[in-house]
Amino acid sequence: MDNKDLQLIVITGLSGAGRTQAMQSLEDQGFFCVDNLPPAFIVKFAELCARSQGKISKAAIVCDLRGGAFFDSLSEALQDLETEGFRYEILFLEASDETLVRRYKESRRRHPLSPQGRILDGIQAERQQLEELRGKAHTIIDTSNLSAQALRRQVTELFGKQQGPGQMPISVITFGFKYGVPLDADLVMDVRFLPNPYYVQDLRPLTGEHPLVRDYVFNNPIAQEFMQRYLALLEYILPRYLSEGKTHLVLGVGCTGGQHRSVAIGERLVEFLKEQGYAVSVKHRDAERNQKGGQTR
Repeated sequence: MDNKDLQLIVITGLSGAGRTQAMQSLEDQGFFCVDNLPPAFIVKFAELCARSQGKISKAAIVCDLRGGAFFDSLSEALQDLETEGFRYEILFLEASDETLVRRYKESRRRHPLSPQGRILDGIQAERQQLEELRGKAHTIIDTSNLSAQALRRQVTELFGKQQGPGQMPISVITFGFKYGVPLDADLVMDVRFLPNPYYVQDLRPLTGEHPLVRDYVFNNPIAQEFMQRYLALLEYILPRYLSEGKTHLVLGVGCTGGQHRSVAIGERLVEFLKEQGYAVSVKHRDAERNQKGGQTR
């Protein structure tokens, strides 16, 4: 990869203005991120990324006054980047004095330039030291009136491509309520209202992946109407999760034992999500447990 093909973002600005949130937003978009990198290592870092044979095409570094004396060499490091043919953008984050003082008081942290003194003194000293760098910034964001979520969304809009369905992986996990709800599930659907194949002797030892069980579940008009309504709901809400910056979604589908109904519904759900263009994985958590353990309802 040529040096100029690397997308490099340098995140800097005032302490407490949201550098961490900005870095996390870029990380969610696939950027390789390094926090508090001494400026002397910036060119070497960029060279390593460029030599990664395309594995790292987007990178971001956070440089700020936490680097102490090292920070003074940032301007020189940026000049070296240009000399070596790297293109970069400086993202500068700032906020009002009142906002930064409030944030420091809420977090009960000391300001790096005023560890023993007034927070405001440290903020004003930092603002003065960063004045020249602010003038070189390609993008300046005032976070005074932005929530962390709003800042992450703005950074995504600035530096990320429009997120499509395939960029939000979805995990479908089926389970039995008798064994507990998955802790990481974002949305849980309870399908115990559907007729239970357990009570059909020939279907009892099978799972929802078997055609006979699937037919039993979906030949019921209630199941058909439910799937129509549930898939319509997902079709509506999933793009909203994307627009809010959701990077991974876990959909749980549960029945009593996690062997029949939830598995059949989960498989149909996977088919639908793939048709919609999402990257989907599925895990039938309790299906094998029931086959080995015997009785379930």
